[in-house]
Order: sequence, then structure tokens, then C-alpha cells
Amino acid sequence: MFGRSMKLFSLFGFEVKIDASWIIIAVLVSWSLAAGFFPYFYPHLTPKAYWVMGVIGAVGLFLSVIFHEFCHSLVARRMGLPMKGITLFIFGGVAEMGDEPPSAKVEFSMAIAGPISSLILAAVFYGIYLQGKAIGWSLPVNGVLRYLAYLNVVLAVFNLVPAFPLDGGRVLRSILWGVWNDLRRATRVSAAVGSAFGFGLVALGIFQFIGGNFIAGLWWFLIGMFIRGAAQTSYQQLLVRNALTGEPVRNFMNPHPVSVPGSITVEQLVKEYVYKYHYKMFPVLDNGDLVGCITTRQIKEVPREQWSQETIGKLADQCSLDNTISPDTDAVQALALMNKTGNSRLLVVEGHRLVGILSLKDMMEFLSLKVELEQ
Repeated sequence: MFGRSMKLFSLFGFEVKIDASWIIIAVLVSWSLAAGFFPYFYPHLTPKAYWVMGVIGAVGLFLSVIFHEFCHSLVARRMGLPMKGITLFIFGGVAEMGDEPPSAKVEFSMAIAGPISSLILAAVFYGIYLQGKAIGWSLPVNGVLRYLAYLNVVLAVFNLVPAFPLDGGRVLRSILWGVWNDLRRATRVSAAVGSAFGFGLVALGIFQFIGGNFIAGLWWFLIGMFIRGAAQTSYQQLLVRNALTGEPVRNFMNPHPVSVPGSITVEQLVKEYVYKYHYKMFPVLDNGDLVGCITTRQIKEVPREQWSQETIGKLADQCSLDNTISPDTDAVQALALMNKTGNSRLLVVEGHRLVGILSLKDMMEFLSLKVELEQ
């Protein structure tokens, strides 16, 4: 779902990361508040005041989303669901689960915690706003506090819409799951509702844009596109997980991988292996023992005139948990590792012995066949 992200901090054992797309949302929110929202409700202030209010409002959104997602994560962890952390990205944030909720009750409790937390935060901001108004705080300060109270009410109400993967959609899925005792069917229905809701927001954005309300139209269009895509992706991810769960890596690996000796040069590797087999990664062996792997990405970093002198053994990456896996590992864990590291091929090892190569292509071909046969 996300691009590159960087760690901001850790709190209560959760790692908080920010996706590069958050920069887009920060700029858009600041601009929308400074150019539209605050000038409409608080006329006659200076442009500088509007921009300061806009930036502080964007920071308030950032903190509100973190609070919302932390509440999801804390409730989930309390109920035994492993949580990896929180990632902020365009249009919000996500609490990263290590697995699907084990029961409808756990999903309901985790999902409803977010909107409730936003309503509590809205009440806190509104209480501070009333206090500041009573003692005569400046208009820009009170304006931002009132906006943050309004914002958290909107976050709560919007997230309660029964459109997966919004919180309300997860609540809907948990109810359907409890009634039907079928997670896949419940996900398919709630994802369909989410997709339809996203399409409706896209249409609303187009009408707003045609009517001359560019800012509101842009927001509704982008949010609708995101929700529609996220709903479809969530159902596809469930299909993938169901198809691969319980399947060991040894069922997908190539037990006769093409390997290279560490003594050959980069030039030999390119001519005799890369251009012949068209792989982007090769295991490197030394007297039959696995010593690492070499990728085309590493080759590109070597100047062309040095290809005939540099040996593969000097360039090869050491074996690590990022590029190796056991043949008895569950395929879902292997797929998660590929997603985390960006590697499309993993070395399958037992001790220091290479027993195979696992490729994303082979896993996807198996998945396609299984889904087609078992639909």
C-alpha cells in the first residue's frame, strides 16, 4: 500500500513511521486551511496569520491521526493481536497488523476504538477552546483549537461510514463475519461497499470541480480514489493470505538454482549468467558453501571499466535474515519478507547449504492457479 517510509519515533513499543506521501498531504492541508477554511470563517486576518494557522492545523491533524491509530493499536495488543507499528501516509494512517484479527469480536473492538478516541479528542480540544474564549485568547489561537475539535469530529464520523477499509467498514465486516462465520465473504461484501462509496466520492468531487469549488472537488476526488483502491486491494490481500497460509516455502522454491562461484569477475557474471538466465540475483558459492548473493543493482554500481578486474566474491552481500529463508517457513511470511525488503528472490537455506531459490513469480503463478480453481 505504501512507498518509502522513515521512522519518526517509538512509543509504548510501537514504531511510528511516515510515508513520503505524507509530504503531499501536509502541503495540501496547509494550503487548504490557509487559502480557504480559515479566511472563510475568520475574515480580515493577515495572510501570514492564515498560513501560521494552516501549518499549525496540519500539525494538529498529524497528531490527531497518530492518537487515533495508537488507540487502534493499544486495543489490538491488549486483545492479543500482534501490532508492528503505525505508518502515516496520504489521507491518514494505518496501524500495521502482523495478521488478520483472530475473531469478529477482536476486529470490532479494535475498529471502534479509533472513532471513539477521535470523539474524545474532539471534546478535549473544544473544552480548551471554550476556556480560551472565556479568558480572551487571541482569535487565531481559538480558531485553530475550534478547527481541531471540528476536525476530530469529522474524522470520527467519516471513519464510521460502513465502507471497508474505513473503521466503519471493519465494524461492518466484523458484524457480517460474526453472523456468517465466513471472513472471506464478509470481506468481499464490505470491500464492495467501500469500493462503491469511493466511487461516489469521486463523482462528488467531479461535480464540485465542475461547479467551481476546486479545493473541495480535489479533496473528494482524491479521497474517493484512495478508498476505492484500498477496498479492492484489501480483498485481494485476503485472497492471497488465504491461498498461501499453511503452504511451506519448499512447495514454491526452485530446488536446482543457478549459482555462481565467487572467483569469477563481474564481466563473466554479466555475459555468462545475467544475459543468459535473465535473473537479477544469483547465489554465490565457495566450495559448495553459500557465502552470499550478488544482484544486478550491485553490478550497476561498479564502473564499466572495472568489470574485468572486480570479482564477485568481493561484491557479494552476506547472507542475512533479509535475503534468506528456511524451506519450512510459511509462504505468507516469505511474501511479507519480500514486501518489506523489496527482494523478489530469496535464498532458501538449511544451515550453510543452499537448497533452493524462492521467487515472487513462482508464488504468484501458484496463487493464480489456486484462486482460479477454488473460486
